[in-house]
Amino acid sequence: MAINTRRIKGFGLRMLIYMCASFSVLLLTLIILYVLVKGISIVNWSFLTSVTSVLKGTVGIAGNIINTILIILITMVIATPLGIGSAIYLSEYAKSEKIVTLIEYATETLSGIPSIIFGLFGMMFFGERLGLGYSLLTGSFTLIIMVLPLITRNTQEALKTVPDIYRSGAIGLGSGKWHMIRTILLPYAMPGIITGAILAIGRIVGESAALLFTAGSAKQLPNGIKGLLDKMFQSGGTLTIQMYLSATSEGDFETAFGIAVVLLVLVLLINLGTKVLIKYFDVTRKAL
Repeated sequence: MAINTRRIKGFGLRMLIYMCASFSVLLLTLIILYVLVKGISIVNWSFLTSVTSVLKGTVGIAGNIINTILIILITMVIATPLGIGSAIYLSEYAKSEKIVTLIEYATETLSGIPSIIFGLFGMMFFGERLGLGYSLLTGSFTLIIMVLPLITRNTQEALKTVPDIYRSGAIGLGSGKWHMIRTILLPYAMPGIITGAILAIGRIVGESAALLFTAGSAKQLPNGIKGLLDKMFQSGGTLTIQMYLSATSEGDFETAFGIAVVLLVLVLLINLGTKVLIKYFDVTRKAL
């Protein structure tokens, strides 16, 4: 009788788990389908390669796409080495556990601060104090502060997964500490580091509140390479900013859903690229 009761309970728990998993997948599928049905009709080559112009009668998001790419590049180029370097220091060089605990607590606290507060700080410090105004640089510097804890913590956790025997073995063979970190630890921890970087990119792509305070909403296309460099010091709205403005102040829900479709495709491509990179570094790690 007791065995039957346990079987019934086990079966019931399995069914509950399957129902929860199925509900999550169904909900995600319905959201994606709803966005695609609402926005796929407006997405075409003109929509992706032009800007909205009343005089020309065009609706496009090319300027917003370039602004988004620029902000991602600027933010990640600065935040990634800073985050990885901070994690290496905390994991391999820091002597005092109190200092490590204090820094970890600070990074966790930063991760929990609402993004609109970062936006207010970025506007006052980078925009007003440093004189950058509403610009892609102001938005990027603000996002660096936001994603730095994410990259640092993920890299730190990835480094903790490296077996200690790898460290002691490398040192025992005469390898220097930095050589051991560069040739053993980082390649082994690379899948986790990439995951942290991709999560950071995801937060950048999806951020809107902080960028409304710092980067502005301009959507003009830059003129040539020099214009692209000058664009960093000018106002620029990302895809999420334009989607918010289209759905609220402009009341253009068709364009908003079209941008949502582009964001879904962008996230899908990022995830596919991540899987390819992780698979490559997994093969490298197994070869160590």
